[in-house]
Formats: sequence, structure tokens, C-alpha cells
Amino acid sequence: MTHLLAGLDAHAQRLASTSLAQLIASDPARAQDFSLRCGPLYANFARQRYDRVAQATLFDIAKQADLAGAMQQLLGGETVNGTEGRAALHSALRGGAVGSAFALAARAQAVSAQLRMRELIDALAATEVTDIVSVGIGGSDLGPRLIVDALAQTGARFRVHFISNVDGNAARRVLAGLDPAKTAGIVISKTFSTQETLLNGSIVRAWLANDTRLYAVSTNAQRVADFGIPPERTLPMWDWVGGRYSLWSAVGFPIALALGMDRFEQLLEGAAALDAHALHTPLHANIAVWHALTAIWNRNGLHAATQAVLPYDDRLKLLPNYLQQLVMESLGKSVQVDGNAITTETVPVWWGGAGTDTQHSFFQALHQGTQIVPADFIGVLKADHPHAANHAALLANLLAQTEALANGQDSEDPHRRYPGNRPSTLLLLDALTPHSLGMLVALYEHSVYLQSVLWGINAFDQFGVELGKQVASRLLPALHGESQASDVVTQALLAVIHSQANAN
Repeated sequence: MTHLLAGLDAHAQRLASTSLAQLIASDPARAQDFSLRCGPLYANFARQRYDRVAQATLFDIAKQADLAGAMQQLLGGETVNGTEGRAALHSALRGGAVGSAFALAARAQAVSAQLRMRELIDALAATEVTDIVSVGIGGSDLGPRLIVDALAQTGARFRVHFISNVDGNAARRVLAGLDPAKTAGIVISKTFSTQETLLNGSIVRAWLANDTRLYAVSTNAQRVADFGIPPERTLPMWDWVGGRYSLWSAVGFPIALALGMDRFEQLLEGAAALDAHALHTPLHANIAVWHALTAIWNRNGLHAATQAVLPYDDRLKLLPNYLQQLVMESLGKSVQVDGNAITTETVPVWWGGAGTDTQHSFFQALHQGTQIVPADFIGVLKADHPHAANHAALLANLLAQTEALANGQDSEDPHRRYPGNRPSTLLLLDALTPHSLGMLVALYEHSVYLQSVLWGINAFDQFGVELGKQVASRLLPALHGESQASDVVTQALLAVIHSQANAN
């Protein structure tokens, strides 16, 4: 597919001397024509550095690459994960799957799991348990952690806490403020072989001193049973759902406990609404397609090496962390699905943080640094708090930053000159609800998938995370003095570690 992107450089060169301010001034209808709405989600691409001619080329690429057909393959349960010979049916978890018998069977399994989740939640609600400790890492942690942090309400039946890092300080800090007699634990691991999760799970199991309040989510029932958690307290996962796409599954058990099962289902419904939009809406009106094409333009046309995501709502402060995994683990590939090396750049480095805090940290580089960083700004129109002046200031800063980055400001003093011409997309939610947040996360999922189609790479494997884990497993005996590392630098570092341990 990458040959389709070859013409983007010519458009970028043609537009190199035309600023964003000039593009907008010369096309007064741009602010309206470059915006889309899907339910409570509004997107505005008017401050991206392409004109209507370049945009037409992007949509022609989308048509030639058959992005509409790619969405049908994804939601229809076809084998889109070719390297592992699997479908990627996270959409089935929320009702978005269509077409094949396999997709419908996957949906039936998802519904069954949701019914079991509701039963377990009701049973726990009848006990004295007040707190839940969720143990997982990567996709078994980042998605649930994001949603709980964004949507949990004061006075909820359960307070949910998360442990992911294998550093023992993480477990100690979480457990320090809790009463084991009023706490339940969930160990979430697809294979139930992830080292960090099993070590932390063992800490929680010992701390609870009561295995009857320990639950699991996994594909590997035997390993869960060996760990001491029976089938009646084990929820399923499936190999047709990748970890970073799994918050909609029983991996979302902590979400359902924190929000209540009804609100968890509203989250699923929001994602399913975006699934339907991405599947059925023509390319020119499709938010997921616009978002994906814009990302391709910024990477392969403008050659931007990084991408910022800047939520202007403190409840979404973990969104950059979540998107780092979703985007970079999915698109961080240098080999195409056919095994050949890719001939163009793939994923930029994703990073960011919450406004307005970040305005007082790294925004200096965004405004006056030598690298241009495209950004997604995300705002919420309705405040769920009584502090109207704060919310007005928040929205004013959101609008001001997108305007200032685009337009800049001239000055006779070069130190006070803002070059502008910094591109951004603005995403607005009418309110932060389970439904709207489900739509927002699903938008990014589908944008990532469509980018992978255009680059000819697999968005659903993650072999790149395995090597470091394998080396760590080999080095554990060396840390205990039971073997010797083969790498000479590692040998020297182990000597330092051992010498300090012996000195203490």
C-alpha cells in the first residue's frame, strides 16, 4: 500500500511556503467544511496543514486502499491479524461485530461474559467489601485505569485501585491504605504467565489472607487454577482480542465494579456507535477515516517525528498513557504483512499530558521549538462541577492554544516571535460520559487500524515486546548468582549490583 503515499511529498512541498493562517484566510468555509460530528463527538481538522487539493489526494488514497472494505473485514471477523492467523474482534465485545458466523459467535461469548460479570458484581455488593485491587500490566491495566480515573464517581459502591509495576513500591503504596478484610483482588493476565502480574498477584493474595476474595481474568484456566483461583471466580478472555483492545471485555471487570454494570454497558454502547459510524459512513464524512488520513499526512507528508495528545479535562489525564500503547504498540512496525521491509516512516512517538498543566511545562517547545509537533487537543464542553469560572478558563485556554499554535505572532524581537504553522486537530465531547468516552476510544482504535492498512503492516501483533522479557528471564539466575550473563556489559553491571548488595 505504501506506493499510494508516494505523492504526498509533492503536495507537502507545494504547500511548504503557505502558512496555516493563509490556508484558513483563503478558504473561509474551511472551518465548517473540515469538521465532522458523530453523536456527542465533534472533530475539527481545519488547522491541519493540507488544502482541499491535498485532501482530495488523501481521500483518493483511502478509496484506492479500500479502507471501507478494510473496516468490513475487521468487523466481519476476517483474519486481519495475519502473522498470528487471527481475527481482531474487540468490536464483538460491544455489539459492533457484523457478518460472519465467527463474529456472531464471538458476540455471543462476549454477552455471556458480561452476564457473569454482573452476577459477580451483585454477589460482591452483598458483602462487606469496599475496595478492589486490580493487578495487571499493559493492556490489562492501562485501559481500565483510564476509564476508572475518568468516570468513577464519589460515593460509588466500590473504590478500585491498580497495581501494574513490578517494583514492590507500587504494591506497597496501594495496599498501605486498605483493609484486607474489606478488599477483593483481581488478577488480569491473558496467558497468566506475565511475570510482573504474577509477582504482584502473589503479593495481593498473601496480603488478603483469604483466597475467596481473589478473582481472575484470563484465557488460561489451568494456570489460573494452579494459582489458586477457581473457575467460578474466573472470567474469560479470548485470543481474538488483543490486550490493548481488551478493556471492553472482562478485562473491564474493574471498570464495571467502579462504575456499575449499567454504566459499563453504556461505555460499550458508545464504542459500538462509533463502530457503526466507521463501518457505514462514506469516507468523506467518516471521522475515523479523516483522523487516520491526517495522521498519515503528518507522518509521510510533513515527516513529523512525534505526535502530542493534549486533553483539556483533568479526568482524561491518563489518555496519553493509554494511547502510547494503543498507537505505538500497534503501529511500531518496520516490516509489512508480506515480510518485506517497509519503505516509509511508520508510527511517530506519541506523548502528551493534560492542559492546562502542560502549558507550563513543554508548551514552550511546541510554540518556539525547532521541531513541529502535530497535536490532538481534546475538550469537554459541559463541566460536571459547579466551578463555572474554572471551566470557562479551561475552554479559553484550549481555544487559545490551538489558535496560537496555528497562527503564531510576529515581533521585532526574535525572542518574542511565534512562528505558528503548528497543526492540530480539535476533538470535543459534549460531556464526559461513558457513552462519549467509549466513542472517543473507539475512534482512536479504528484510526490506528486504518493507518496500518495504509502502511501495509499488522496492527494486532506485538512481537517487539517479547525480546526484553526473554532476556530478563535469562538474567534472573545471574542476579541470584546462579549463572553468568553472556553479554560483557551486563556482566560488568551485575558486578556492580552484587558488590553493592554485599556491601550492605
